[in-house]
Amino acid sequence: MPTGLHEALRTLAEELHDAAQANTQDLLRCDRGGAEGLMRIALVLQHGRPTEGTEDLRIFLSDLLKRGHKEMAATEGLHSWGWRRMYTDACMLLAYADVLDFSATGDNALALSAVSHLDHSIVIAGAPGEGRWNAILDIIDGIQAECLDFSSSQRKDVSFVAAAHPSSESNFVAAPLLSAEKPVLRLDTPPSLGTFVSRLSRQPFVLPGFLLDWPALNEHPWRSLDYLRAVAGPGRVVPVEVGSDYRSDDWTQKMMPWDEFLANLEEDEGDRPAGTPPRPVLYLAQHSLFSQFPALTEDILVPDYVYCDLGPPEDYPRYVPPANDERLVLNAWLGPAGTVSPAHTDPFFNFYGQVVGRKTIWLAPPGVSPYMYSYPIGADIAGEVSNSSQQPRNPAANNESPSLSNTSRVDVLVSSPEDHSRSKSEYPVFWEKAVPDALSVTLKPGDLLFFPPGWWHAMRSEETSFSVSMWF
Repeated sequence: MPTGLHEALRTLAEELHDAAQANTQDLLRCDRGGAEGLMRIALVLQHGRPTEGTEDLRIFLSDLLKRGHKEMAATEGLHSWGWRRMYTDACMLLAYADVLDFSATGDNALALSAVSHLDHSIVIAGAPGEGRWNAILDIIDGIQAECLDFSSSQRKDVSFVAAAHPSSESNFVAAPLLSAEKPVLRLDTPPSLGTFVSRLSRQPFVLPGFLLDWPALNEHPWRSLDYLRAVAGPGRVVPVEVGSDYRSDDWTQKMMPWDEFLANLEEDEGDRPAGTPPRPVLYLAQHSLFSQFPALTEDILVPDYVYCDLGPPEDYPRYVPPANDERLVLNAWLGPAGTVSPAHTDPFFNFYGQVVGRKTIWLAPPGVSPYMYSYPIGADIAGEVSNSSQQPRNPAANNESPSLSNTSRVDVLVSSPEDHSRSKSEYPVFWEKAVPDALSVTLKPGDLLFFPPGWWHAMRSEETSFSVSMWF
């Protein structure tokens, strides 16, 4: 095993084997049997690859991951925290076993498996525990560099050329939304911070071209799939939604290799043989990609507006800012044409930046809530009581404040006369009461949209689209 990587993983094993460590105490309080099993495995791995192999270790750790996944979904508070810690360290020890076996065999599949385990600890469990998240990112970098011949410097040394999307240089015009009678306010000159706070922070508006100086639109072009591959490096996996609309019965989520997801975006449906069934729509939605791939944070310039101290709006008095230290949540949204986020509400102020492609947005104020035909709180998409241990995470579930979750049954993005007529018959109050107050806009690359908490919003990608939401 390469020396630097061995030392990083050995430090993990030594800490885990020390019952006096705070991290280890968390595990013991959660589940002593599982914790003691982890401690025994850590001790074995400290001394290198077991002579009889690592299969028995893998079986124990894999079973612990399955149990941890179930327990995390079914519990809250300190118990959930303990299982997240258990899941994280089980992933790290599986990665350790993979790297030990890689050192003996040279099989790259083992190194890729190690990276995947570490990504699961970030995405599924959040990698809690002092220093865990940064340690995991460092170990991923070490595996990529020392086992897969990919160094972090390669992310910066390669020259990337971003081919323009076919419609980026055209006079693209989205089909008008029949459900919105007004355009979103456009401001050709960015407002001062004072003007934003005092006059503009209670209504949606668009700043055209405000993001055109972002590196993501220039020297580090997110239009370039080669750049997006390089910024992550080999072996990374991400959570992907399968299906264009999370209200559909066939919608689900899965973990997928980042390279495979990007390849799916790259494929041209026109090149598929006749009779081939269409590919499922894959959407990376509401994901903390910047925490998983920190190099991407260098490609965006968070506007100063998000650091303004805004109080609760009159029409949404329950607003509180995000609970993290920065009071800011950054999420990525990447998918092909046709991906849809149905009308829903979020509990935060939002600056929404469009980086790649075009996206049509529908908006309506909190006051139209009685007319939105929303699913009941506590119900799943089919209207039944949700079982959190069985159902995938709803992308509009507002996990930061679940009691405020809301999604509409109305397809507010209808464009055809037939769909319009059917919707008016099924949801008459929406068309009578909500539509007169609704707004719409189609964002192009470089545009920045603002809207306050509690505003209903729906989104449709008109082409391959990469967006950034900034909740504050």
